[in-house]
Amino acid sequence: MSRENVEVVRRVYEALSRRDWDEGFSEMSPDFEMTTQRGPNAGTVRRREGAEAFLEDYIAAFEHVAWEPTELFEAAEQVVAMVTTRSRPRGSDVDIVTHNGHLWTFRDGAIVSMRTFPDPRAALEAAGLG
Repeated sequence: MSRENVEVVRRVYEALSRRDWDEGFSEMSPDFEMTTQRGPNAGTVRRREGAEAFLEDYIAAFEHVAWEPTELFEAAEQVVAMVTTRSRPRGSDVDIVTHNGHLWTFRDGAIVSMRTFPDPRAALEAAGLG
């Protein structure tokens, strides 16, 4: 099952980078939670509506934002993604590049949570892979 989960997570990043919210949230449980540790709206948001509003607020400051999973690790009902984010602030011609870890948790085939970690190694540790 976890190999399938890896492919689901890969498709979610592709969809969210295209701003295809319907596709991006199609694998998420109705009680999905997203927890972020940095940014002006850091904290936990719930359900698709909360996560989508968070993402809309986040990307509003940028002309372009793309999330690229560079490595994906299986851990039972979890997937750890090492993610490179490229974002270009409005009015700039320079990209900001960050590297984070994301921990995706599945239950009964649906994504129930995603947590971000500024230190990618912390995501591995949270999944018991560190």
